[in-house]
Amino acid sequence: MKRLTMMLILGVLTLFNSNKIMAQGEAAVPFLLLAPDSRAGGIGESGGGLADNSAAIFWNPAGIAFLDGTEVSITHSNWLPQFGLDDLFYDYLTYRQYIEEIGGSVTSSITYMNFGEFIRTGEGSPDPLGKFRSFDAALTLGYSTKLHPDWGLGLNFRIIHSRLSDKPTAGEVGEGVATSVSFDIATMWRPEEFKIPLIGDLSNRFSLGINVSNIGPEIYYIDQAQADPIPTNFRLGLAIMLMQDDYSSLTWTGDMSKLLVDRKKNADGKRDKFYKAIFTSWFDDDFSTEMRDVVTSMGLEYWYGDDDFKFALRTGFFYEDPDFGNRKFVTIGAGLRYDLYGFDFSYITTDVFKGGENHPLSDTLRFSLLIGWGGTKHKSTKGFPRGI
Repeated sequence: MKRLTMMLILGVLTLFNSNKIMAQGEAAVPFLLLAPDSRAGGIGESGGGLADNSAAIFWNPAGIAFLDGTEVSITHSNWLPQFGLDDLFYDYLTYRQYIEEIGGSVTSSITYMNFGEFIRTGEGSPDPLGKFRSFDAALTLGYSTKLHPDWGLGLNFRIIHSRLSDKPTAGEVGEGVATSVSFDIATMWRPEEFKIPLIGDLSNRFSLGINVSNIGPEIYYIDQAQADPIPTNFRLGLAIMLMQDDYSSLTWTGDMSKLLVDRKKNADGKRDKFYKAIFTSWFDDDFSTEMRDVVTSMGLEYWYGDDDFKFALRTGFFYEDPDFGNRKFVTIGAGLRYDLYGFDFSYITTDVFKGGENHPLSDTLRFSLLIGWGGTKHKSTKGFPRGI
């Protein structure tokens, strides 16, 4: 297979977060950073503080500590539709279940990014020798529990598999296949009693979450000398329920995130180990420059209805510094809940900004379907869910 074919595959990979990933030291498997669900996608991809459904496995698994019952969901998205790549798509499947005997919830998710079918050719010859499929996938298993009525803890373990090709290129020894592991650790503070002078009573209407995800060793396709870091990511999320009555509620969400990847190799051509980069990546450059590398997003979610049937309207905004990715877009979305079933969709548009990087989902609808059952009424009739 010609080296050009491999370069085309890698080009597709880097389209998703090209400037951001390259600026952060050419992190591999960027599909691990893709916002996976339509609900958070509709509020500017700011789910780190809300985190009250099974997609919290990605945003902040500690949020699941405040939920009970069982839920499954699936999200499907076509990627880069503007290029007519019909076989490029992304799927995200989640599952969570509260188990009283272990005092928490077990969770799992499958992430699958399909890059389509490619034609293999010989070195120096355009004649086709066969076809192969390329994809990235990850299996996540987790556990979430309350450390205190107001504090949740979430832990994830993940197996990552990336298959860019099934045979080596030219004189290379290895194949375009790599496997690695990572883990996440997250916490969430959701106080039952929280009154702020001059602001008001935010009891059970305020959440603060922190999630450090994709902590793990470098991944490589050929040999260890050509390894790249996986995209370890820090996320701080807030959610505030601004208003709630018997039939409606309005919630504001805001996230800040930063890649914790060592961008600079030392004198012998090596980077800091991943467990050091969590700390040193804040100071690769001066701190003010590093803070420009922080991605910000926010959104609003409005619900109207009762426990049997309700609908949601959503909007959000995503911003990335021009020197660190330059992605800027507005999102809108909607959702329905009827009995056990839920349906969400989101839409991204970059048309309102000049000079920003295009998003692979720009002008594309993203859909999620969920089914949840067995949950109890939360302790308070107002505010965020709290489980039992």
